[in-house]
Amino acid sequence: WKRDTGYLRDPILLSSPDDRFGCDVRAMSDGPGVHHDFIRRLPKAELHLHLEGTLEPELMMELAHRNNVELPYPDIPSIREAYVFSDLQSFLDIYYQGCSVLLGEQDFFDLTMAYLERVQLQGVCHVEVFFDPQAHTSRGVPFADVVTGIHRALEVAGSRWGLTSRLILSFLRHLPEADALDAWSDAQPFLDWITATGLDSSEKGFPPSGFTEVFARTRAAGLRAVAHAGEEGPPEYITEALDLLGVARVDHGVRCLEDPRLVRRLVAEQVPLTVCPLSNVKLGVFPSMAGSNFFELMNQGLMVTVNSDDPAYFGGYVAENYDAVASAFDLSRSDLAQLAANSIKASFLAEEEKAVHLAAIAQLEEEFGPD
Repeated sequence: WKRDTGYLRDPILLSSPDDRFGCDVRAMSDGPGVHHDFIRRLPKAELHLHLEGTLEPELMMELAHRNNVELPYPDIPSIREAYVFSDLQSFLDIYYQGCSVLLGEQDFFDLTMAYLERVQLQGVCHVEVFFDPQAHTSRGVPFADVVTGIHRALEVAGSRWGLTSRLILSFLRHLPEADALDAWSDAQPFLDWITATGLDSSEKGFPPSGFTEVFARTRAAGLRAVAHAGEEGPPEYITEALDLLGVARVDHGVRCLEDPRLVRRLVAEQVPLTVCPLSNVKLGVFPSMAGSNFFELMNQGLMVTVNSDDPAYFGGYVAENYDAVASAFDLSRSDLAQLAANSIKASFLAEEEKAVHLAAIAQLEEEFGPD
């Protein structure tokens, strides 16, 4: 695929490093850092990844030319310079602007293949990816074109690299639930390709309680549920996501520590949290990586996983997120192996598939030996 299209110029190209991360992600990706080789060989799943958030400036410009879309940026460096955000909403404004270049099935195929090519080089053995159909159907792009392009790329990755995948249809919470119900209606012919539904976009002021009907319908159809909660929204949103939407995982969830009772519940039930460390810093949830609560989440016994969220915008893919927490908190190989094992256990893979990956993690630990 890479040779055929040329869209993937550099499989480890990252956005510019940001001093606020508390570490130089680009520097760590270009040379040996803390457990650099171990991290990249570690079998891991990515469970919190927005496909639209993997749109690198190079591909954005390529698709803009292909589809005759005029961007407000004259060149690639000016696009990267725009990736400075004060909060979630300031990011979303640019994120949806980037979506404007995605117009046809081939665009979604190319977008998805570019992401999969990168992460299969980083030890990722399984992905469960979000897509936002409402961001595209609202622009006149048929739902079928969106999901078919993505599905086709996931199938290619499976046959080419043995990379397994699950697809998660995410509803945009800043839009009315009626709009989500329309998206659910559009999805009906493609349910064999979709494993779960999610809830994303602007969190403040849009609680999970506003989407109980659509999630009831998706669960009745046999789909699993996940939801963004406790990133910028309060811990109460996490409780709502669990009790009202029936989620199997909480996306982000970092504000759970503000509610000790909720923490006890999450620990007791081992509810996975799909934490995105670089994203949390880039969007100002925490002032720096060292100033984040990531290590405390681990110490509390919560089932923490490491993910990249929107890597083209936030400075690193999943391995760079592992690099960042390993460096900031002096994590051992055992710690990193546990995080990878958590990602496998928290996935929607069958138990026998999980067992294979968990055995591979244990084998890698044994190969590297004690820290």
